[in-house]
Amino acid sequence: MSFDASAVAAQLNRLLAFELTSIDQYTAHSRIYEDMGLNALYERINHEVDDERGHADLLIRRILFLGEQPNLEQREPHTIATDVPTMLANDLELEHNNAKTLREVIQFCEQQGDFVSRDMLVGILKDTEEDHAYWLRQQLRLIERLGLALFLQARMS
Repeated sequence: MSFDASAVAAQLNRLLAFELTSIDQYTAHSRIYEDMGLNALYERINHEVDDERGHADLLIRRILFLGEQPNLEQREPHTIATDVPTMLANDLELEHNNAKTLREVIQFCEQQGDFVSRDMLVGILKDTEEDHAYWLRQQLRLIERLGLALFLQARMS
């Protein structure tokens, strides 16, 4: 490897903290949705937990490949909410912060010449922006258009 593997791994650990935080936050929020009887929201957010776990797995494997240790203890600050609009907004904020950090680390990997990590991160960024964040923005817009009561009614079991 002609790049600083330790420095790249440190940056990947920054991203791992976001993925682990997302797993924690999405797990809590999905269970709250389930408890509220909002099965459509539960199923979607529970699916997001699996996506985030997949992202974390990719990062862990790459960090190990680079000869470093993944930091499975670090998390980003986050808030577990109890009302639907706040849960969706908090999840969207977490996705925006993750996307911002992804862009920074992608640029770092390019500067280092680690195009394998870069390509992996571009795939995660696509998932983050085009799937996760897009869906969350869509839900918040629906609440604005329909009102909370109609939005919730459409997501009940």
